[in-house]
Order: sequence, then C-alpha cells, then structure tokens
Amino acid sequence: MYFEAFDYWLMALMIILVVAALAMYFLKNLMHAVIVFGAYSVTMVLVWLTMNTPDLAITEAAAGICMTVLMMVVIMRTDPNRKVRKK
Repeated sequence: MYFEAFDYWLMALMIILVVAALAMYFLKNLMHAVIVFGAYSVTMVLVWLTMNTPDLAITEAAAGICMTVLMMVVIMRTDPNRKVRKK
C-alpha cells in the first residue's frame, strides 16, 4: 500500500486536529483555549478544502469565526482572572 503526498498532507492535518482538541481540553486559561479553537477551526477549513468540499469549508470558516469572536467577548466580560487596566 503506497501513500501519495495528498495522503500525508491529510494525515498531518488530522494529527494537528487531534493535538488542538487535546490542547483545548487541558488548557487552564480560557483565552488560550479560544485561540487554539481558532486554530482548530482553520485546520478544519483546510481539511474540507483538501477534500474538495468548498461549501463546508465556507460554513466552517463562518461558524468558526463567529464562535471565536463570541467566546472571546464572553471571556472578556466574565473571566475574573483577566487583568483590568485602570486609568
């Protein structure tokens, strides 16, 4: 069984997805977890594009951007551990 370059590229993306998912689970800082979620979303977009499904890639990009921004706003408003700048 021989693999092509496409297969290695897809395997690398899948490994990145698994590492990002585990990192989101183990990270203590919520903002870092949201940043990793953004990287996960971008990697998933690349997976969809690699599989020639641009409609799913566009949907994933839109949903990933919306969720990342929404989670960042919620964290900035509710996280008691964030540092507040006083003027």
